[in-house]
Amino acid sequence: MNEFNTIVAILGGLILVMGLGSGPLAKSPVPPTLVALLLGVLIGPEGLGLLDLEAMGNRSTLLERAARLTLGVGLIGVALRVPREFPRANWRGMLVLVGVGTVVVWAVTSALVYFILGLPFWLAALIGAILTPTDPIAASPIVTGEGAEKNIPRRIRDSISFESGANDGLSYLFVFLPFLLLTRPAGEALSEWLSTTILWEVGAATVFGLLLGNAAGRLLLAAERKGTIQSDWRLVYTVALGLLAAGAGRLIHSDEVLVIFAAGAMFTQIVNSDDRKNEEHGQEAVNRFFAIPIMVVLGTALPWAGWVDLGWSGVMLVIAILLLRRPPAILLLRPLVPQIRSTADALFVGWFGPIAVAAIYYAALMEHRLGEPLIWDVVSLVICGSVIAHGMSSAPLTRLYGRKRCAAKSA
Repeated sequence: MNEFNTIVAILGGLILVMGLGSGPLAKSPVPPTLVALLLGVLIGPEGLGLLDLEAMGNRSTLLERAARLTLGVGLIGVALRVPREFPRANWRGMLVLVGVGTVVVWAVTSALVYFILGLPFWLAALIGAILTPTDPIAASPIVTGEGAEKNIPRRIRDSISFESGANDGLSYLFVFLPFLLLTRPAGEALSEWLSTTILWEVGAATVFGLLLGNAAGRLLLAAERKGTIQSDWRLVYTVALGLLAAGAGRLIHSDEVLVIFAAGAMFTQIVNSDDRKNEEHGQEAVNRFFAIPIMVVLGTALPWAGWVDLGWSGVMLVIAILLLRRPPAILLLRPLVPQIRSTADALFVGWFGPIAVAAIYYAALMEHRLGEPLIWDVVSLVICGSVIAHGMSSAPLTRLYGRKRCAAKSA
């Protein structure tokens, strides 16, 4: 209990400090996620030693639970951010971006891990799958705020948001295929993947999430008609929906990440809020409240010795994944995605596919199940590279993209 209270006090104090300096921080080139990561390193076992997950129990289990809670809140926020008409009007393009795009990114990332690190094929495919999804929480600062609204067209912001939410859950398929092949005979693994993973853990999860979001939306509308819910409870209601979806998804042994996003997406279809803007601001504040602690916790759990063992191959892998994991795939798929209308659009969407909380969740889950620390060594290194590269480039590239758009319009 003392250790838990210490964690709560430390994280609460760090958020307070960052909140007090949020004005100057917003004007600096250093993103809050990177500051939180560095603060985690400072208070971690290699720094001041105030917070050590290994001393508290199973590190991977603690990371998995923290990431799952963060995703539960963050994915609902992403689903609410996307306008209700966007999936209906753009379903073909989103199907290509999420479906085909995820497969291509998984194949490229797995190949990079396999050739650069020289790992066994299915272990490389597992790590590649963990690094495939774009993170909705890390992407939020890119697509929200005054700078994003000024420089990035709504079609691009909604595309990034929808993709980042949907492919988090879809990546479950690609994570569990190599996992099963690593732990079971090939025939048994493929049979379980087709019957259990696809039909139940993904298919049933999607249906369950849609039903849950539908029920939650209709109950909210009924409560509003009868005047039994106050307006300031709407934000609480949506956050609670995320937590309910996360917990219920785990209880039915399905892909809870997909349950959360499906519930949020259907909830948005049912509830047409006139106060969407106010709710978005509130939801982003809640997301930030959860996103900062998970970055601090990540900073305390970095495997420095494992990184040293990876050597320059690890550095090469980070650079290769940042440059080759998504941009070529989005350029290739551009003709099939109407929302991406130019090379500048494709490069922007291709670059801003950050790797963060979803990768923490899947990496911790797989490390715990396989007992293979190399998974966390590789994934955590790439996550940190993404936090630095995408965080530092967010503001300048957004402004550059905006100027290019203005120049193209005036030409």
